[in-house]
Amino acid sequence: MALPNQEFLLELLKTASPSSMEMEIQKKWINYVKDFAHEIRTDNAGNAIGILNPDAPFKILLAGHCDEIALVINRIDESGYLHFDKMGGINPKAAVGMRVTVLGYNGATTGVIGVNAQHHGGLKNDFGLEDLFIDCGYKSKEEAVKYVQIGDLCVYKTEPEILMDRYVAGRGLDNRTGAFIVAEVLKQLAEKDVKVGVYAASTVNEETNMGGAYFAAAGIEPTMAIACDVTFATDYPGVNKNKYGDIRLDGGPVLAKGSPINSKINKLLEETAKKLKMDVQYELTPRMTGTDADKMRLTGKGVPVSLVSLPLRYMHSPVETASIKDIEEEIELIVTMIANMTGEESLNPLED
Repeated sequence: MALPNQEFLLELLKTASPSSMEMEIQKKWINYVKDFAHEIRTDNAGNAIGILNPDAPFKILLAGHCDEIALVINRIDESGYLHFDKMGGINPKAAVGMRVTVLGYNGATTGVIGVNAQHHGGLKNDFGLEDLFIDCGYKSKEEAVKYVQIGDLCVYKTEPEILMDRYVAGRGLDNRTGAFIVAEVLKQLAEKDVKVGVYAASTVNEETNMGGAYFAAAGIEPTMAIACDVTFATDYPGVNKNKYGDIRLDGGPVLAKGSPINSKINKLLEETAKKLKMDVQYELTPRMTGTDADKMRLTGKGVPVSLVSLPLRYMHSPVETASIKDIEEEIELIVTMIANMTGEESLNPLED
C-alpha cells in the first residue's frame, strides 16, 4: 500500500538530521507544512512548529522529534583515520563495516567504518566505539583536516526502502516518522472545523537531551501534549516477549501506561480507537517514558501528557523497520480524537 504523501516521508528519511544539526530537515518540514498551517513558529532550540487556531485557549502540542542518532568525530590520527564517539544511542556492533556520510565543515564526504580482518584476529567480543575508525581515503592528518574537524558529525549512508509495499526500512525512522506523523495530522485537521488550538512540533535533540521538547512546551504553554515517537517491536526472532512484551508491526498504534501518562488523555485515545474499530497496543512506562513527553510534562505549571508510539523493529540500527499501516492508523487516531474535542475537556483525573 502506498502511504499518502509517502514521498515527503522518504525525503525526510533521506535527509541527514543528527542531533544538534537538524537545520536542513527542519527547513524541508517547514516548507511542507506552511501550505496548510495558519502560522509557523521557530525557536532558539531549532524547533519548527505549525499551528492551527493560534487564538484558541485550549492548546494541544503534538511533538515528533526530527533528530537521529549519529557519530561525532573526536580524534583524527596521523594517518588520516577518523575516530569517533556517539551522538545518541549508537550500537557498536551495528556500525561495523557500514558506509557513512561525514558531514564535514568543508562539505560532506563518504567513509567506511573499517574492521580488522578475521584472518588477523577480527574484533574482540567486547569491542566498543573506541576500537572502530572511519576510513575516508585520506593519506594523512594534514589532508583530513582540510575536510573534517573535531566535533563534525556522521550518519550511516543508507537509503530508505519500501518492503513488500507494506513496511518502510532505513536509518532514523526513530523518529523522522514522528515528525512526518505530526505534519500529516496537522494537514488533515486543517480541512476540518477544529475547536482547539493544534501545535504540531518537529522537535530537536531528543536523542541526546530532549531540550527541544522543553523549549517547545515552555514557549507554547499547552493545555495538553502528546509525544509521537517509536517503541520496540518484539515480533522478530530472538526477542524475549516474556521480558519485553508482545508488540507487533501492523498491530496498531501503541499507547503508554504508567505514572507520567495522563489517564484522561489515554481514555480519549482509547474511546476514539473503539469508535474507529482500530486495534491499539500497550507499553509500560512505570517511571519515565524516555521520550519528549518527559520534558514537556515538567514545563510551566505542569502539562498533562500522553505518548502514542509507532512499533519499530531493529531500534537504533541502520535498518529500522516500521509498518505503513501503523503510520496511517496513528495519524487517523490522533486526527479523529482532536477533531471531536470541544476544548471544554477536563484533564484532571479526579474530575468526572
